[in-house]
Amino acid sequence: MNSRPILNILGGLVVLLGFTMLIPAFIALGYGEPDSTGFFSSAGIVMTVGGILWLLTRGDNRITNRDGFAIVSLAWILTAFVSSIPFQLTGTIPNLTDAFFESMSGVTTTGATILGNVATLPHLPHGIESLPHGVLFWRSFIQWIGGMGIVLFYIAILPLLGINGYQLFKAEVPGPVADKIRPRVRETAKYLWMVYVGITIVEILLLGISGMNWFEAICHSFTTMPTGGFSTRNASIGAFDNPTIHYIIILFMFLAGVNFSLHFKLLTGDRKAFWRDSEFRHYLGLVLGITVIIAGTRLVQTGNFTHEEFRNSLFQTVSILTTTGYATADYEHWTFGAQFILLSLMFIGACGGSTGGGMKVIRIQLILKYTAMETRRMLHSRAIIPIRIGNRFIDEDIIRNTLGFFLFYIFIFAVTTLLLTAMNVDITSAVGAAASALGNVGPALASFGPMDNYALLPDFAKWLLSFCMLLGRLEIFTVMVMFSRVFWK
Repeated sequence: MNSRPILNILGGLVVLLGFTMLIPAFIALGYGEPDSTGFFSSAGIVMTVGGILWLLTRGDNRITNRDGFAIVSLAWILTAFVSSIPFQLTGTIPNLTDAFFESMSGVTTTGATILGNVATLPHLPHGIESLPHGVLFWRSFIQWIGGMGIVLFYIAILPLLGINGYQLFKAEVPGPVADKIRPRVRETAKYLWMVYVGITIVEILLLGISGMNWFEAICHSFTTMPTGGFSTRNASIGAFDNPTIHYIIILFMFLAGVNFSLHFKLLTGDRKAFWRDSEFRHYLGLVLGITVIIAGTRLVQTGNFTHEEFRNSLFQTVSILTTTGYATADYEHWTFGAQFILLSLMFIGACGGSTGGGMKVIRIQLILKYTAMETRRMLHSRAIIPIRIGNRFIDEDIIRNTLGFFLFYIFIFAVTTLLLTAMNVDITSAVGAAASALGNVGPALASFGPMDNYALLPDFAKWLLSFCMLLGRLEIFTVMVMFSRVFWK
């Protein structure tokens, strides 16, 4: 590997992160809260170290495909570590393990937290609602920059990677295929971020007009669009007794789960872009179908179907499928059938090219079509049966990649569940936590449900789940390739 350009890019990224720490510092000053000192100190330390690293390694910006995988993986790990520094220096989360877990959960847009309804830290008697405004904003902001991609953010802003940026783009963009909407990678990154910022601004305005205070509207928009799920309230979105706010967030969670290249096509005049896309149609069908099924289970359970029950069913379906993780109801009190359906949605996830986690709808489509094709081949062994999604024939390389991804995903899920149970975590909680971390969902089942938190997990379990969050966000191969002998030869 070319260590000099790798360190140069990472140094520049660290400087950029340090600069963004000034935003919550000034917010804290505006509210007259003492955490401003911690943010200013963090920014100073981070920018100094990153600046020195960047200056000492200037001169060679050529990167190979191998370098791209290393940069992306190291960038996310480094970002999680750097983003945890304000949590520690402000005294909010003084423990390194807890601070890193919270930070990794933020930048990977998972939304799992060590904070919650019950005070888990002595100086935070009211959980999340005890946090100062600067820290609340920082939790939301790191999810927002993690949503569209930290490296994509870097490519869009800085001109350093104009020639070789595709290696980074390909290694980071989620989905079986890295879909470029413009010939130049920097232009693609810039337009994707423009769409992302534009939709975020629209949500902020709608939430503010609908009755949410402007600070919370900004924070929740910053965690809706990346399908992150961090909230400023212990009870998540359920704390806002306003159906309009719920439906606005449902809409924007749904939009965040759509391939962002489709948003771009729609905004540039292609009005049928969504409906022509086979993955989008299946995604919409899943949302509608699962909502009806869960609403039906609630009707059977309560014997009384209300608008609130329908809204909660729709909200939780969209929230879990898009891996946002917001909650308006405690689904642990729902039927076991409904909980199993929600657990299944954690594996499926949203569309490829969206900010959502999970396996992605398009991969599930491919796996089902491949299964059907192999069944037909049992009857017609010599037949050549191509796999097609919509009007597009799928290349064999993509099919092999998808099958490999699926096997890796299930294997890592099984091993993580086994390790958690070995640490005396009950099986239901372990299954939910493993699926949630790998799918970047946040809330899980049993001890880690929507109204609980991860504070009481052993330290090793928190590091294990943090690694799973990284694997889920970078879609496994980008990280796992660094553990292969071929990579280091």
